[in-house]
Amino acid sequence: MWRILLFTLLVASLPAVVRAQPQEPAWQACRGVVGPDGPVLSDCRPIADAVDPQGRELWIRSTLDAPADARPRALHVAGVASSQAWLNGRPLGANGEPGATARTEIPGRYQVVLPIRETLWRSGENTLVLHLSSFHGGLRFARPISAIGVWPYPYPDRAAFLAAVFAATGALLAAAFGFGVIHALRRTGSSLILAAMAAVAALQAVVESLRALLNYPYPLHAWRMSAIWLLAAAFAVLLAAYAASRFLPRGRWPMVGAALVVVGATALLPGFDSKTTWALILGVALAVLPVAAGVRDKTPGARPALAYLALFLALALGFPQWLADFSYFLLAAGLLLPLLVVEVVRLGRDDQGREAALTRAAGRPDRLTVASAKGVELVPIADILAVVGADDYVELRLVGGRSLLHAARLDGLSAQLPERFLRVHRSVIANLAQVQRLERDGDRWRLHLSEGAPLPVSRSRQPALREALDAASA
Repeated sequence: MWRILLFTLLVASLPAVVRAQPQEPAWQACRGVVGPDGPVLSDCRPIADAVDPQGRELWIRSTLDAPADARPRALHVAGVASSQAWLNGRPLGANGEPGATARTEIPGRYQVVLPIRETLWRSGENTLVLHLSSFHGGLRFARPISAIGVWPYPYPDRAAFLAAVFAATGALLAAAFGFGVIHALRRTGSSLILAAMAAVAALQAVVESLRALLNYPYPLHAWRMSAIWLLAAAFAVLLAAYAASRFLPRGRWPMVGAALVVVGATALLPGFDSKTTWALILGVALAVLPVAAGVRDKTPGARPALAYLALFLALALGFPQWLADFSYFLLAAGLLLPLLVVEVVRLGRDDQGREAALTRAAGRPDRLTVASAKGVELVPIADILAVVGADDYVELRLVGGRSLLHAARLDGLSAQLPERFLRVHRSVIANLAQVQRLERDGDRWRLHLSEGAPLPVSRSRQPALREALDAASA
């Protein structure tokens, strides 16, 4: 519980780290050409919605007041477009080269900062003009220009924000490695799901931070945003699958199916930020259902899991603007790292139990000590119908249709079993006490037991099998 309170205090202090975007100026869309003294505009009309140059050439202008202080200013443009800019008819610079068609446009970077010399400002009103075009975006965006305006230069430092995201990324990568090792050792399904969750969240943190680390060409933005949504959707589905397998096993596959449908439907929402945010929110909301069932059934670990998911939902709904690019990674790391610690402790206890079971089994010659991913089980030898080899493991076929994987090799196991167990094939040992008949099947022979599928019999071992069966019936 203290971790939840600490995280809440951390998020409450975020205004110093995550700053709101400055207010953008009001824009007019115009017809324009570049004249000898700068751009010449006509037929200007106010833009009611977002600035959208997708699939067209667009001229826009705005009237700005001169700065009231001596701080340096710069034009910041971030979006899926090439651009050129002028202040009071004087060029500020270009990002790529806008054009009237896809062939004439040269794509620019996703974001550009154009410093403004103090001598360009006039007292009173100043006219800012931008020439934009976007023919190489790949997808159509609800807000192709995410930021545009004149703000103080340099832009406020984002080092604290990136440090927090990178710390969460490192924690998630460590969790992915830890759960991967646990899966390699124990082959548990939950560890595989958790490893995938941690890896997906870490990869999304890297892709999300790409904009701050690399000023990429704007045509790559569609791929980046698509990857962010796909990774968020994958995490949401995996979270629902883990919650169901942990707290409501009988409803696992229906829950996975529902998550695929509900989370996948977010692809129809407008705007990638909205798609990503709602994919995460809906995935967490679905995970709450099996965890709530676990609380009802008094399953260990259900109450803290429900409290954490409730915190996740509260922060996501209360501060959706932080979720996709910041708080989600902290929440994911805060969820997965404690689970990794719990899993490591549990495995240590399982190893102790395994050693104790092996010690107890030393005095039980009528039972076989079976070591599997689920622990140690003492299996009555009389219940074993057959042993089938599978590389470094063997499959024990038991009475009642049950089977177990045993971490042993067939050659070594044949020496541990009583004489009534005979090797009838290079990969099969049969319990002769369970044999019903030996039957020819074309050019092959099959051994039928009291239940289960018939076993293959190799030609080289057939005489020894017949002799053993005759001796048993005599």
